[in-house]
Amino acid sequence: MEPVPQLARLSVSLPAELLARLDAMVAERALPSRSQMIAELIRHELAEHSEGLADAVLAGTITLIYRAENGRVRQALASTQSAYVKEIISSQHVLLEDDQSLEVLLVQGPSQRLQSLCDNLRKVRGVQQIKLATTTALLPPLHSHGVDEPLQAARSARSRR
Repeated sequence: MEPVPQLARLSVSLPAELLARLDAMVAERALPSRSQMIAELIRHELAEHSEGLADAVLAGTITLIYRAENGRVRQALASTQSAYVKEIISSQHVLLEDDQSLEVLLVQGPSQRLQSLCDNLRKVRGVQQIKLATTTALLPPLHSHGVDEPLQAARSARSRR
């Protein structure tokens, strides 16, 4: 049984219009409270901030939409991805309408490597959209041997908190 995280209270003053927009978002998403929405927004911003930190190890997804007119695009994507085999945990590919494809990569690694992977995939001709979404929470070790040192250091640092 996992321990319940400790909660801390925070008082925030907002312009009335911003609070009204926040309340509308909470209602649209059918969330039980403003606190849940604010916590989600803060987590998103912290993860985005961590993307810029050189020593941050992150987990996340890279979502690509590309034209699959011929095998050249898939081959170029596979070639690019092969240089990042340590960071790519898994890949899911589906065919869309109008000869388009959607691919989602589950990734984990140093933020600089994930951003580099994203940048290199973006350069592949035929890629129409690409988005990196990250979190500071990491995947548990997939196996006990050969764990990358930066990942092990990040896990050790987390366990000491």
